[in-house]
Amino acid sequence: MKAHGPTALSRPAPWLAAALWLAAVLILQGCAQPGAQAEPTPTPAPQPAPTPTAVPAAASDAPADSEPGIFPDRILFGQSAAFSGPAQELGKNMKIGIEAAFQEINRDGGVFGRRLELLSLDDAYEPEAAISNTKQLIEAEAVFALIGAVGTPTSRSALPVARDAGVPYIAPFTGAGFLRLDEWDNVLNLRASYNQETEEMVKQLVDVLGLSRIGIVYQDDSYGQAGYHGTVTALAKRNKKPAAIGVYPRNTTAVKTGLVDLQRGNPEAVIIIGAYEPAANLIAWARRIGMEAVFVNISFVGSNALAQELGRDGEGVFVTQVVPFPTDASLPITAAYHQALADFAPEVEPGFVSFEGYLAGRMTVEALRRCGIEVTRECFLWAFKFGTTMDLGGFSLVFGPWDNQGSDAVFLTMIGPNGQYLPVNSFEVANP
Repeated sequence: MKAHGPTALSRPAPWLAAALWLAAVLILQGCAQPGAQAEPTPTPAPQPAPTPTAVPAAASDAPADSEPGIFPDRILFGQSAAFSGPAQELGKNMKIGIEAAFQEINRDGGVFGRRLELLSLDDAYEPEAAISNTKQLIEAEAVFALIGAVGTPTSRSALPVARDAGVPYIAPFTGAGFLRLDEWDNVLNLRASYNQETEEMVKQLVDVLGLSRIGIVYQDDSYGQAGYHGTVTALAKRNKKPAAIGVYPRNTTAVKTGLVDLQRGNPEAVIIIGAYEPAANLIAWARRIGMEAVFVNISFVGSNALAQELGRDGEGVFVTQVVPFPTDASLPITAAYHQALADFAPEVEPGFVSFEGYLAGRMTVEALRRCGIEVTRECFLWAFKFGTTMDLGGFSLVFGPWDNQGSDAVFLTMIGPNGQYLPVNSFEVANP
């Protein structure tokens, strides 16, 4: 059951919800064909997945019924994400997770006989490149949907292009609040919001640990501002203000000025809204100058990459997460992820980012199945809009007419002495 967090949207009046439900049922029934309840005989093994800059092998067939990206034997998805620059590990691991999920279903014959393919383009975590890539994917490549975008500034720039074209925007790797607004009716969020993450951070630091001087360091763009405002709101609920504020430019590791500003407030804890390289640099320099504070990072940081960058400086650093612990195989979905990752990329260590990508892929597969054999973008989007519950094997997603966010769950983790993440129930283990 989905536990709604502080940003859960209000529910519609019963009569309106019922009308929307009926409309959704009619659309889904229109998409599905008689006899489409069971999967057909499995098709041959899938072709190799495309690389980040490669276009899938040309096919002689035309899209089925002129629906973009839908072919008799395949469905084409597009991704614009960072595959170079300081945030490249985020894009790479989201892509790996999505493709692991796609390969998993393709080995079983695809979805109603269609294999799933992903075409990924590098935007280097820059908004202008994200716009260009999105136009190329929609207009030149004619993808069915976009999946696994990385970042708030890139999504803010690319989303209007996708919305105007009626293209689904699936599971962006960001918790920005604007993606949860009603006006973006083509967005399907998998993860909890940044407001929910920062609320949990402040709850742990103030309510659990009893700290009062909380500093904030954030990336100077829409992503950083989203996390900053979430933190300030959570502090204000407790009649507190930030003890110190530091800022650094996106796609850089220029954190020293922000650290100096932070140091002036002598914070007991620091909430960092950034990517792994600048966050690691900030923490390492803070340790060098003797700053004894509890450091907390938001999920977007890229947990595995952060721990690798920090090395021995990582012990005791907290990271909030929006997916279950990826090395705990007790959940069926986690065990499935381990197997899919081992089959697709055995050299890759399980991690939170690729697990989120895998969940995005599994969510997509489930929606395609609910549409039936005659898939359309309209049917795909409506599959999420009438109180849909998706149990992905112990990790449930719940959507509704005014709720395009599947999960409200926030998990707590800490880097241990060996550089490995540990699941924790509270920040009390910090012993500040």
